[in-house]
Amino acid sequence: MKNLLIAFLFAPLVAAAAEGGYRLDRSPHDEYDLVSLQSGARTYVNYCLGCHAMQYMRYDGLKHLGLSEAQIRDNLMFTAEKIGEPMKIAFNAKEAKSWFGVAPPDLSVVARSRGADWLYTYLRTFYRDEKAPTGWNNAVFPNVGMPHVLWTLQGVRRLEVATPKEEHGEGHGPAQYKWSEISKGTLTPAEYDATVRDLVNFLVYVGEPAGGHRRSIGIVVLFVLGVLFIFAYLLKKEYWKDVK
Repeated sequence: MKNLLIAFLFAPLVAAAAEGGYRLDRSPHDEYDLVSLQSGARTYVNYCLGCHAMQYMRYDGLKHLGLSEAQIRDNLMFTAEKIGEPMKIAFNAKEAKSWFGVAPPDLSVVARSRGADWLYTYLRTFYRDEKAPTGWNNAVFPNVGMPHVLWTLQGVRRLEVATPKEEHGEGHGPAQYKWSEISKGTLTPAEYDATVRDLVNFLVYVGEPAGGHRRSIGIVVLFVLGVLFIFAYLLKKEYWKDVK
C-alpha cells in the first residue's frame, strides 16, 4: 500500500536519462504521512511555484492534507485570490520560452509520467558544470536546461564520470560516478534527502489525490469478492451435485 520540485524542468519531459545511465534510488515517500505531504507542499510553493504550475490541482485540494483554509491562504496561496483557483504561476510562459528555449512544464502529473524514483534521484544529483548554460548539470538528466534551485539547501557538488574498459574483450564497463563537495548547504545530506522525499511525496499525491483512498477501497472490494467466490463455488457444487 505504501509507496513515493521535480520542479523546474526547463527541458521537454520527453527527454530521459541516458540509456545505461545513473542508477535510480528508491523513493522512500509515504502517501499516508500528512506531515511529509504538508512539508512537500511548502517546498513546492517556495521553490517551484515561481516557474511550474499545477493546473489540475486547486488550492482547495490542500485541505485533504490536514490544512485549514486559513493556513492555506496565509502560507501557501501566493498566486491566486480565491482558494478554489488552480495552482497557477506568476511566470509568463511566453517569456520563459524566449529565455530558456522551452516553457516550464506543468507538474500536475509529473510523478505519474516520470515516476517517483526518477524524481527522487533527479533532485539529488545536480552538480556544478561550468560548460552548461546555467552552470549546472544532472547525472540522471544529462544536459538538463534547469538550474539547481535547491543548491542553497544541498550545497554545491562536483561529479566525475569514468567509463573503464572491460578487463577482457572490447568495449567499456559501466560508468563510475564519483561525487565531491565544493561547498556545504544549509541542510545536512540526511535533511536534504528528507526534504526531497517530502517534495516527491507531494508530487505523487498531486498526480492522483484520490489514489490512497481508491487503493483502500480496492482491497475491501477484492476481499468481498473473495468471500462471494467461496459462496458461489459452494452453490455451484450444490446445484450440480446430481449431474454426472
